[in-house]
Order: sequence, then C-alpha cells, then structure tokens
Amino acid sequence: MTELVLVTGGSGYIGGWCVAELLRRGYAVRTTVRDPGKAEAVAQAVSGVVDPAGRLSFAVADLTSDDGWDAATKDVDRVLHVASPLGVTAGSDPRAMIAAAEGGALRVLRASAAAGVRRVVMTSAANASSPSSYATEGVTDETLWTDPDDPTLIPYRRSKTLAERAAWDFIAGHDGPTELTTVLPGAVFGPVLTAGNLGSVGIVARMLSGRMRGVPRIGLEVVDVRDLVDAHILAMVAPEAAGQRFLATGEFLWMAEMARVLHDELGPEGSRVSTRQIPDVAVRLLARFKEPSLREITPALGRRNRHSTEKARRVLGWQPRPARETVLDCARSLLAHGAVPA
Repeated sequence: MTELVLVTGGSGYIGGWCVAELLRRGYAVRTTVRDPGKAEAVAQAVSGVVDPAGRLSFAVADLTSDDGWDAATKDVDRVLHVASPLGVTAGSDPRAMIAAAEGGALRVLRASAAAGVRRVVMTSAANASSPSSYATEGVTDETLWTDPDDPTLIPYRRSKTLAERAAWDFIAGHDGPTELTTVLPGAVFGPVLTAGNLGSVGIVARMLSGRMRGVPRIGLEVVDVRDLVDAHILAMVAPEAAGQRFLATGEFLWMAEMARVLHDELGPEGSRVSTRQIPDVAVRLLARFKEPSLREITPALGRRNRHSTEKARRVLGWQPRPARETVLDCARSLLAHGAVPA
C-alpha cells in the first residue's frame, strides 16, 4: 500500500521540492496551504518536474490556528514539517515570532500524535545548533544547542531554537508511537520550481540583477534544496534516525566566492554580478543609519564557526553536492523562470 506523507507548506520553496521529490519516489502526498486558492499553483509548480498522477492532495491549515490540523493528519503515515508560520520574518515582533514558531510546531505534533503518525521530521535550522557568536572558532555538531537566553541573540535564532526545544519537550512527554527527527539546514539554494516565494534564493536573484552593488563579508554553509529534501526523506525512513538531530549545512562559501562563481561561469548573464566586497564598517554604518534590515546580519560578519555533517553522512548516507554546482544551478533556474529583476 502506498504510504501517505503530509508536507506542511507546499507553497514554500523547501516544501514544494519535498512534495515533488516524494511524488517522484512513489509516495502519495498531502500538503497544507493556508489559502485553498494556492492549491492549483502548487500543483502546477510540482508538475514542472514530476507527474503527480493522482497522488497529490491538499488540506487547508494555518500554523497559527488549530483549525484544519486533525483533517490534515488523518490517515497520514509520516509528516515532513517544513513550513514556517506566516509573519516570522526579520521585522517581526520577537515575542510574536517565538509564539508563532513554537505554536506551529506544537500544533503539527499534537495532531500527528493524535492521528498515530509514525514519524514527524521537522525542519529546524543550523542556527539552533550554533555558538551565540558566529565569530567563535571551530566546527560544532548536533550536540550543541544555541543558548536562547543569550541577550545578544537575534529574534529569528531564538525563535528557531525555542521551537525545536518545544518539539523535543512535547515528544519527551508523549507516550504514543509517534517519533520525532529534526533536520537543521544551512543556507538553502538551488533550482526553483516557480518565480514566486524565492526565500533565501532571492540573494542570488539580486546578485544577477546587479542590484547588489557589493557583497558583505559573510560566509554561508550552502546546501542544495534537492539535497536538503533528500536528507528529510532519509531521516523519515531510516529506523536509526528516530529521536535524532541532523545538521544539513553543506559546503562553506564566502558570499564573495559565490559572486565570483556567478560572474565567471555564467558568461553575459553573470556580467552584472558585483564581486566587490563591502568593508565590515560600511555594513555596520548602513545597518545603523540607512538599512535597518541589515542589522540581523551584522553579527555574522567575518563568520568563523562552521558545522559538521558527519552524522548525517554516517547515519543517513547523505551525500550533498558541491556548493559551486548548487549556486550555478540556482542562477540558471532563476534566469529560466524569469525571476531575475531587470
């Protein structure tokens, strides 16, 4: 009998690729949308890479509300909880951000447990398993938890850490069969299914457009969205993955290195990419006086901390592709979908 997998947030960048890859591997998939009007767009986006063949269905549910989750999890075998609550962005009120992230995770887990779901794989973030300061030297693994009480922590990192903590606390107090696994990605890039809802991939689009006149001295652990989805599915089925955290961070690249790859490898289409590195002091001044949106990236300037993916490779057999390939595939896909601003 074909297993039914629920994917939360099928209209999102990661969620859409989860839906597509699960269908490609033969699963039946149900995915949640906040607005039923989005279902057709999700189906069309997924159909660009795989034929759903009658195995894709939809449920209307919002992570900020209890409504719809019992129906969404009914008869489901496994859950990939990859969605983030609406409004959890850099400009959100910190308290609301944390409440939304925690509440969304717990709604999915409660409904999954009540429905007898075998395993929930939840997308957390590598910044929930990092030293408070990115400037700390060294390579860390899943045994490290970010300190949510550190007053220097940006709200987004605190919300991701507390949401994952809440999920593990729920499972620790639950005596049913439902298991939990968490996957902690780095910076997610790669091909897009649609020109809408680009998420982190928007950075590459801005580089290609020439609107990014220079790049800050920030390093990213680049993971391909296709490899991240593979990590989720491997974690969903591997018996030994139950009760485990897995970092899925990918290869480290400075943004200046990303820019050089795009500029040098794409020919005329990469000609507008700036490879000029912006001094740290200039980024901090811009963040303070002109561009408040930059404030949350300033702690990562000159980043030194990196993560180990040895556990995912050893336990899951996970093999991510080179970051250079991911960045180029991302750029070519954005260009093909007309997602690069003129």
